[in-house]
Amino acid sequence: MSDNSSPASVQLPTDQDLVLKVIPMPGDCNANGDIFGGWVMAQVDLAGSVVPARYTQGRMATVAVNEFVFKQPVRVGDILSIFSKVSRIGRTSITVKVEVYAERFSRQGQYIKVTEASLTYVAIDDNGKPREIPKMDPAAAI
Repeated sequence: MSDNSSPASVQLPTDQDLVLKVIPMPGDCNANGDIFGGWVMAQVDLAGSVVPARYTQGRMATVAVNEFVFKQPVRVGDILSIFSKVSRIGRTSITVKVEVYAERFSRQGQYIKVTEASLTYVAIDDNGKPREIPKMDPAAAI
């Protein structure tokens, strides 16, 4: 996609936490010159775990990738801003919404959404078995 047909710039979300900023490098490219989808998925999994960790207060594991949508390619040198927020808290699991926005290297300050996902994490004990998430005031997790 040429810069002339780039998607319109969007505003960053204000109802989510900025949990990670990262810049993909040439070693993260696929044969087409775009960033590997798997590399983006790994960054989303890392970023997605930040907010649930405030609730689980201990070990947790990714148990599901409920949805993963690549909206635009990620390019070398893009500055990725990854946002997350809790969408559901169960007895042992937490589901989060994750959105990835890119600032193209040549258009810093202008953002496009490149990926969105929903992931579920489960709180686990020292033996890797699911455990109950401690009850807490949601305001305390901010």
